[in-house]
Amino acid sequence: MASNWRSADSEIIKVVSGEHNDPFAVLGLHEVEGGFVTRAFVPHAQTLEARRMDGKSLGELTRRHDAGFFEGKVALQDYQPIMYRAANEGGEWDVAEPYSFGPVLGPIDDYYLGEGSHLRLFDKLGAHFMEFEGVEGTHFAVWAPNAKRVSVVGPFNDWDGRRHAMRSRLNTGVWEIFIPWIGPGTIYKFEILGATGKILPLKADPFGQQAELRPGNASIVADPTPFDWTDKDYLDARRERDKRRVPISVYEVHPGSWRRHEDGRMLSYDEMADQLIPYVREMGFTHIEFLPISEHPYDPSWGYQPIGLYAPTSRFGDPKGFARFVDAAHAADIGVILDWVPAHFPTDEHGLAWFDGTALYEHADPRRGFHPDWNTAIYNFGRREVRSFLVNNALFWLEKFHIDGLRVDAVASMLYLDYSRKQGEWVANEKGGNENLEAIEFLQAFNKEVYALHPGTFTVAEESTSWPGVSKPVHEGGLGFGFKWNMGFMHDTLDYLKRDPVHRRFHHNNMTFGLIYAFSENFVLPLSHDEVVHGKGSLLNKMSGDDWQQFANLRAYYGYMWGYPGKKLLFMGQEFAQRNEWNESRALDWWLMDAPAHAGVAHLIADLNRVYRDNPALHARDCEPDGFEWLMADDADQSVFAWLRKADGEKPVAVVVNMTPVARENFQVPAPKPGRWREILNTDSERYGGSNTGNQGVIEAKAEAGRGWPASFTMTLPPLATVYLEPEE
Repeated sequence: MASNWRSADSEIIKVVSGEHNDPFAVLGLHEVEGGFVTRAFVPHAQTLEARRMDGKSLGELTRRHDAGFFEGKVALQDYQPIMYRAANEGGEWDVAEPYSFGPVLGPIDDYYLGEGSHLRLFDKLGAHFMEFEGVEGTHFAVWAPNAKRVSVVGPFNDWDGRRHAMRSRLNTGVWEIFIPWIGPGTIYKFEILGATGKILPLKADPFGQQAELRPGNASIVADPTPFDWTDKDYLDARRERDKRRVPISVYEVHPGSWRRHEDGRMLSYDEMADQLIPYVREMGFTHIEFLPISEHPYDPSWGYQPIGLYAPTSRFGDPKGFARFVDAAHAADIGVILDWVPAHFPTDEHGLAWFDGTALYEHADPRRGFHPDWNTAIYNFGRREVRSFLVNNALFWLEKFHIDGLRVDAVASMLYLDYSRKQGEWVANEKGGNENLEAIEFLQAFNKEVYALHPGTFTVAEESTSWPGVSKPVHEGGLGFGFKWNMGFMHDTLDYLKRDPVHRRFHHNNMTFGLIYAFSENFVLPLSHDEVVHGKGSLLNKMSGDDWQQFANLRAYYGYMWGYPGKKLLFMGQEFAQRNEWNESRALDWWLMDAPAHAGVAHLIADLNRVYRDNPALHARDCEPDGFEWLMADDADQSVFAWLRKADGEKPVAVVVNMTPVARENFQVPAPKPGRWREILNTDSERYGGSNTGNQGVIEAKAEAGRGWPASFTMTLPPLATVYLEPEE
């Protein structure tokens, strides 16, 4: 044999030491001198025989290095996948040959990857089980532009990074390899040799679609079998709705602590489908909003420090289990919203931080790349590949899991370069300002793609400042969100409710000021998880007064909120007035539902949701000023509020609120027109645990002008209560 096809010793040394930057140039099948030679690196093998995939022998290979490097000519007429039969004193085993397969990604992928405009990265990067060139296996691809070598490691190769070193796709920074015989359920990570020649801690797959249960943190090859969705009718109907003009009442849920088994185990996705969905439907909520379910290593982070953005957490089951949950929710006409966290990411060594040995996903400068509040890293929104990673993640959840909406966490921290930073701890933008221009561009791109590609879905911003145009369309200069959390409403009203009623007259403005800006954005009124943790107490405990007054205050507050313009959001447990603040490590105190006062609050929430849903005046103009009009806004001395909710062609609803524990008889409230008005809800009803003070169901509005209105009610105002009235036909 001529010797020019033999590998140089220097090349062999690079392969067996894991330092070769182009293993495909050496390993696998290569055409030489009119024939073929194959080379393989199989540690622990003493002999190696090349075979066709049907098992036919192609000849023994020569062992060139004691570490397990073999090569030799093989009797093939054409290029094709091959395998090896390895042997040592312990026995024989078959080995797949990955280096004889061509690239899976193509030049179009390279182009869009490089441009940062690829909108199906989740189908290209990560791990995907497939049949390729007639052989079943898994294609792996990862972005690590500054790495010297990237390998796939797992139990299938004894976590040996020398074994499955990947092909570098020049100019994109992407590495890929197709490994035969690896299928769904296989755990894996990436071993990366950094630019300095140092092997980094093993990394989970940024695009991994399934992950190990904590404390394990490897990625898992997901089952690619398409889910059999049954929600076409729901999606078709969803597409036709204007979200601003339909009832949206959200039940916010931490899935690990809503309910638990008696032994403390968390419910699975399927168990939540069986228990949570019927409960939410019975309570009348339109949507379930999950705190982040992307894979995360630390339970007390509640999911807000995600590592696997593309993997539903394995705490509750596999990805198919989560799909079954969403499908079941849609079958019950309930939408599913996910908390989504593009504002920061944890620095756990198996995650994105310094992914290829450089500040790849984050900024190198800690004044821009590190979050002082959460000790986490901040995405480099100015890098097109990072923007593409995040935008694709949003699209992934909407497409693969039919999610109805994304609530974006901590938007304010993204918008301001000086957020939570002192002078000298931040870097101004190119115009000298504190606005994060790159984050603005990212949020606009995210919203544009979501609304363009998934009509019928919506986005919600948790934005705690007065940034203009959060829910204004991008083409009009806004950020493009569908809705914004109304944090001002939450803080002002809770500040009012904690005060003794005798002092509320001096804080009347807390309850009325919000109407000055109530229609500047499309608002969601949130009573969220953030208000019932870290020593803040439950909503019930925030209310002033003795036990009876606390319940009455809370019922009146809920009536006030459901009658106020804006979509509704309530965190789990507050619908039955949980006494203890929320603890993510245990279930809610469901035993409280046996107490009449707590059961009464639950009845009230169900009825509020029903009245809100069944009366368009209460929801159809939630985001428009023509849907609201004050009847009484200035009666601070008696702490009474009254307003009218309206919608074209629909019955109006009058909302009257008494925020003192004094029942007021023969009280005059302006009315829009004379006639009989029916009491459709009274939070002081005995059904809800109240004193049953009211107007026996009907009030006659008389044509007696007052406060600029043509008529007036003479009514009894229950103590610490909200009453809804609508005109009879």
